[in-house]
Amino acid sequence: MNISILGTGWLGFPLAKILQKEHAIKGSVTSQEKMQELRNIGITPYQIKIFTEGVQGDLTSFLANSEILIIDIPPGLRKDPNADFVGKIGRIKDYIEKSGIKKVIFVSSTSIYKDKKYFPEYTEEDKANGTSEAAKQLIASESLLLKNDRFQTSVVRFGGLIGPGRHPVKYLANKTGIRDPKAPVNLIQQKDCIGIIYEIIKKEAWNKIFNAVNPYHPTKEGYYHKVAKRMNLNLPKFNQTEVSRGKKISSVNIKKFLEYEFEEAI
Repeated sequence: MNISILGTGWLGFPLAKILQKEHAIKGSVTSQEKMQELRNIGITPYQIKIFTEGVQGDLTSFLANSEILIIDIPPGLRKDPNADFVGKIGRIKDYIEKSGIKKVIFVSSTSIYKDKKYFPEYTEEDKANGTSEAAKQLIASESLLLKNDRFQTSVVRFGGLIGPGRHPVKYLANKTGIRDPKAPVNLIQQKDCIGIIYEIIKKEAWNKIFNAVNPYHPTKEGYYHKVAKRMNLNLPKFNQTEVSRGKKISSVNIKKFLEYEFEEAI
């Protein structure tokens, strides 16, 4: 099978390495320097940048002859609060409609669910209710793809990503006044992210939404103190004076449709 992965960064690159053992993979990067990395592992590289007003690079050839497209690009609202992520996804959608792509996997986030003081438990049956600008744009982007009748889309809402070279405790270790110490954590290891996407393709689980979060939900304070000690980092200091807000994410569809068991502890 031919698969195109739009965005071969921290998650997309190792995902491409796994999938290329069984499929022909095209991968996109935003810089010329990274193209050789893809060639080295047998991936056909494309340099592509997506803008609301257009595309830089040969997106048409990137999609040509592929049956599946995996979209794994960040909204970019932290760097640019005025970024129009929905516009970018709309631009990609236009290209998909003109291509032979029939199946799409869209990498989203559990940030589309709102934090509350009583820590609601969200499943895929619950309506996305996030009110931040990033959440609203992700929700709109999901809808844009899911409602399209020209191709089938499955959405994977990942929790906080951890894995090689990436763990939020490294950022939190020297911080003070961190909010929501009693809130549950909702994290997922890179290896499980890859495993879940692999199973969606293998089991042809299309037109579905998947919450993808490790079922272990300790409190933020307890978890990050434990990990900081293990890594010999300074303990993060939490704000104990305000009521904690948060949520618990349950991955019901992961078990129901994929029969996937999380491999990696957080």
